[in-house]
Amino acid sequence: MDIKKAIKDWMLPISMTAGASAYLVYHWIPALHPAGPALETIVGIIQPLIIFVMLFLTFCRIEPKDLRPHRWHGWMLLVQGGLFTLLGLSIVLLRHLVPDCGESTVLIESAMVCLICPTATAAAVVTKKLGGDVAGITTYTILINILTAILVPAIVPIVQPKHGVDFISASMMILAKVFPLLIMPCFCAWLLRYISPKIHSRLARKADLAFYIWAVGLFLAIVVTVKAIVHSTMPVILILSIGTVSLASCIFQFWAGHVLGGRYDIAKGGEDGLKESRTTTCGQALGQKNTVFAIWMGYTFLSPETSIAGGLYSIWHNLYNSWQIYRYQKH
Repeated sequence: MDIKKAIKDWMLPISMTAGASAYLVYHWIPALHPAGPALETIVGIIQPLIIFVMLFLTFCRIEPKDLRPHRWHGWMLLVQGGLFTLLGLSIVLLRHLVPDCGESTVLIESAMVCLICPTATAAAVVTKKLGGDVAGITTYTILINILTAILVPAIVPIVQPKHGVDFISASMMILAKVFPLLIMPCFCAWLLRYISPKIHSRLARKADLAFYIWAVGLFLAIVVTVKAIVHSTMPVILILSIGTVSLASCIFQFWAGHVLGGRYDIAKGGEDGLKESRTTTCGQALGQKNTVFAIWMGYTFLSPETSIAGGLYSIWHNLYNSWQIYRYQKH
């Protein structure tokens, strides 16, 4: 077997295993604990940098005119926004009917986090590996971030009222969190296109570079996820329940994306005659999430326990992505 090809095919599970192992080794060896604060600072710097570089390389491969909305974008936004709103209203109704509903609302909030969480910036990288529409999923990533900045501040104060968190302040917090890492890579890539076309063209041809960068980002994301689980004080049964909710949300969203994409699949003779699979694109757009944002949203706006849902979701969607890439490379 070609070792290089095997590593490339299984890069995501290798990164996940390495991330989990790295944190557990750190946790089990007390002599390493003094390095914890410095390592946490380094991770906090590297993670946004990785997201920036991945999106920058993605925008280098996309013509500005390709970033345009399609009809399938509207259906996907309706699925995410509609289900998030319905779940939020169901919590309000549940609390009215059963005041002492406790953990039930935590599980519903966990589903809300998994559903409204924007598409991962790395989704374009994985979509490229799977033969999907990179421009289409990049456009959707921008659109779902805008919808999240509108819907979360509108619904969350009703579900989980917090002092000092109103629509404007919550919107500004979300926009400050996500938009610098969406807009600035786009601006820099398109500026480079006009300032130095040769360098821009060279970067655009580095198709696999963003994927390997994402492998590093996944390593760090799993480290953060395992840390959250290890240090959680929640009952094991609640963690397992949240894990089940996040797994069900992951399965549903990939399935819904594939079903919706199948209706517009341009590989089967769609309206614009391109070759990319829209089934794959819609599946990644709905199923692959910015779980760092999900974790932040959980402990910032909802019950802190829901942040675990975002961390566990990162495991589920990356396991599925690993299987998809293996199957695609094999066939």
